Amino acid sequence: MPIAMSIITRPMFISLLFFVVCFIKQNITLAESNNYYHFCDNTTKLASADNPLYQSNLNDLLLKLLSNANNDGQGFWNTTVGNTTTTTVYGSYLCRDDISSIFCHYCVYSARQEILQRCPNNTAAIIWYEDCMLRYSNEDFFGIVRAAPFWYVYGINRTGDSRKVENADDFTNRLVTDATMDKSTTLFAANEYNVSDTEKWYGLVQCSRDINSSSCRNCLESLLNRRPEPRDRMGMRLLAPNCLVMRDNYLFFNLDNLPITPGASPVPSPVSSPVIPNPNPESKKGASKAIILVIIIVAVTLAAALSACCYCLWCRNNTDGQEGTSDLVLNDHPQLEDSLKADLPIMPFSIIKHCTNHFSDESKLGRGGFGSVYKGVLPNGKHVAIKRLSRTSHQGLEEFRNEVIFIAKLQHRNLVRLLGCCMEENEKVLVYEYMPNSSLDYHLFDESKRKQLDWKLRLNIIKGIAKGLCYLHEESRLRLIHRDLKPSNILLDEKMNPKISDFGLARVFGIDQEEENTRRIVGTYGYMAPEYAMEGIFSVKSDVYSFGVLILEIINGRKNGGFHLQEPGQTLLKYAWRLWNEGRVLMLMDPLIETSCTPNEVAKCIHIGLLCVQDDAADRPTMPNIASMLSNDKVNLPNPKEPAFSVGRAAVEQEQLTETSKNCSANEVTISDIGPR
Repeated sequence: MPIAMSIITRPMFISLLFFVVCFIKQNITLAESNNYYHFCDNTTKLASADNPLYQSNLNDLLLKLLSNANNDGQGFWNTTVGNTTTTTVYGSYLCRDDISSIFCHYCVYSARQEILQRCPNNTAAIIWYEDCMLRYSNEDFFGIVRAAPFWYVYGINRTGDSRKVENADDFTNRLVTDATMDKSTTLFAANEYNVSDTEKWYGLVQCSRDINSSSCRNCLESLLNRRPEPRDRMGMRLLAPNCLVMRDNYLFFNLDNLPITPGASPVPSPVSSPVIPNPNPESKKGASKAIILVIIIVAVTLAAALSACCYCLWCRNNTDGQEGTSDLVLNDHPQLEDSLKADLPIMPFSIIKHCTNHFSDESKLGRGGFGSVYKGVLPNGKHVAIKRLSRTSHQGLEEFRNEVIFIAKLQHRNLVRLLGCCMEENEKVLVYEYMPNSSLDYHLFDESKRKQLDWKLRLNIIKGIAKGLCYLHEESRLRLIHRDLKPSNILLDEKMNPKISDFGLARVFGIDQEEENTRRIVGTYGYMAPEYAMEGIFSVKSDVYSFGVLILEIINGRKNGGFHLQEPGQTLLKYAWRLWNEGRVLMLMDPLIETSCTPNEVAKCIHIGLLCVQDDAADRPTMPNIASMLSNDKVNLPNPKEPAFSVGRAAVEQEQLTETSKNCSANEVTISDIGPR
């Protein structure tokens, strides 16, 4: 073993691995993340409160589909969860046969996330993407061809040449024949079609593999026959629950990954060629491709296996203090590996580098507590925010683990979505949905930008944060304490809806657990509950305290931590408490919202904020109670007790290390690490 390792050096290993990655990169396409179409069955609405077992079975089913997409690699699967007529849920996914398994998993992951957001209370739904389809229902649909829902879109270019359209339709009909011939087991066919010497078109047809070839043909022919008039556009997408037809003038599928269909008919060109073809060229070309493909697959498999063995041996024999590798995290935290396999797609680092222009300064959004954040554009055009853990920092390994394990299991419209991660080449990267309006602090603490935050928008942000915290504390699969709730960790989407981010400091709580004590106090001063900052005791009421500070900041427009710079001898909490006792609570309100606000709503929110920041955690309301207070105009609120002033007054908040040129704090994390007092 030592002799072998003396021969295999690190540069040799990296070169070999680079060859494998480059080859794979050239033979895969990234799954589209923007869905074409989704359908929510409104005939049988599901009230989660009335049928929570169905909702639980649905979540389990979608997780099983995602896990299979990651491990199976066959591109199609269906299964059921439940054992009664009212709680059983049926589901399936179908990926295009020309995409690789890693991007099938990524596409199914995106579909699983989005279908729950778009159809949150439906017993049946279906969502289509460019590269996959996901479907579930409370009725058994396996093996049954359904013509509805039917969806179509035509290309933008019309043609007045009816002969072109007829030839294109003939080409598509030949694909239908190839996909449904007796020897075809994939029910899939794709090919190219020469319109002229300079113009090519491409087509693809596919059916779900729970139906037979005859039913597949009927489904595809039905799609083609149901196309609405006028049929003068050659480009099209036709979708039904069991089949699809795609045709376009660019190569939208991966030729190298196409499955070999025994006996598939060659596609002739309608335009004669001046070159006399060789006898039976397609069969020779197909045979050559098959031989080359087999050789390449064997070579790449052997190279990948050799790379893996070499890497393991190299890691075992090179204990020179190179911590922070992906192996360290996986070995220390086996849950992380399980989570990656089940819930979260792993994106190749080569793609991440490409979509951030190799982490250029122009792509950088800012810098947080343990790494930088970049804006990226995936190959499918989707904008993302990419958090890159510092390669030299040991701080943040646990935070990275928490983000991967926790956010991957959380799904709520007021929580930021984690789209993927990367643990490769000594890198740890998290890929989030991109929030075009940055973070709440970017708008709230800037005089000019704060003018855009009228009262209606501020109240919507307060209610959205409350809903997200309710989900974390009471409704999610994991009962989580966030522990670092602050404006820079509230991101705003294109409609200014709030999304809670940065779960690196979050902790899981048991159902009956009330509090926990820690020697490592982490978070941001000014938002820490007094019992946590002073004694290391945290609970759901710690998040409630932070939420109360947020409410008062949103209404006032100034930071709690820096309030004394504008009002000597004051903190925001102390100032709010004095105004409350003097009966002048509306004086706390930002003058910029005077004309847009409803005074009673503002006074009630200040009242709720003061209830949240009471000194004794037992006096603070729970998040479900707070959500009820915010939505109920007739609820009687108890009088608040005096807040804790000492923490806010004496503490100095650790400022974000943001890039001033970007003036943005998207997806940042501030981490204070202090000992107990």
